[in-house]
Amino acid sequence: MAEKTRQLIVDTALRLFKERGFEATTMRAIAAEAGISVGNAYYYFASKEQLIQAYYDRAQAEHEAACCEVLAAEQSFAGRLGGVLREWVRISEPYHEFAVKFFKHAAEPTNPLSPFSPESAPARESAIGIYRQVVDGSENRIDSALGEELPELLWLLSMGIVLFWVHDTSPECERTYRLIDRTVSLVDRLVALSYLPGIRGVTRDFIDVVRELRA
Repeated sequence: MAEKTRQLIVDTALRLFKERGFEATTMRAIAAEAGISVGNAYYYFASKEQLIQAYYDRAQAEHEAACCEVLAAEQSFAGRLGGVLREWVRISEPYHEFAVKFFKHAAEPTNPLSPFSPESAPARESAIGIYRQVVDGSENRIDSALGEELPELLWLLSMGIVLFWVHDTSPECERTYRLIDRTVSLVDRLVALSYLPGIRGVTRDFIDVVRELRA
């Protein structure tokens, strides 16, 4: 019963966010539309931001489930990465119309809706875990040091694609899919080059920079 009520609140909130906008939708309005008391709504979610976090978690779970088939069928690094990125766009398509409203808040460094915030840590770590599967299950030879850092780097890459997708007005987001295809091809070639003896020094320097920025 509690889980059904929780999902009802999330579903109602997402619908109202889409119809009225994030700022104009109040917790009182969400409660009224869901047919529950305001106190009950606040019992499950202390703020509208927590409702968006719940959407992030749900979308991430859907993405993980969708990626299972892709990762089971694809062995190449490019096939695995491209499949995972394409599945994210497909899963997120129903929310494309009003995603820009979410990401306007997510772009603020101190906002809990930021993908880099402590509040977003569970969804972020889960997403990085998918890219770790992309790397670990690939049949391609990948430099070991780069392989350790690659899952998080691929997640950062996916954030750039998300930003492009938010502003993509092409039919069925065809420009985003084209960007994925071209980006994956480029990353695939760069990863392959990183294994070559003459490129390893550059790869190590790049990894050092990444680790310094993270620290």
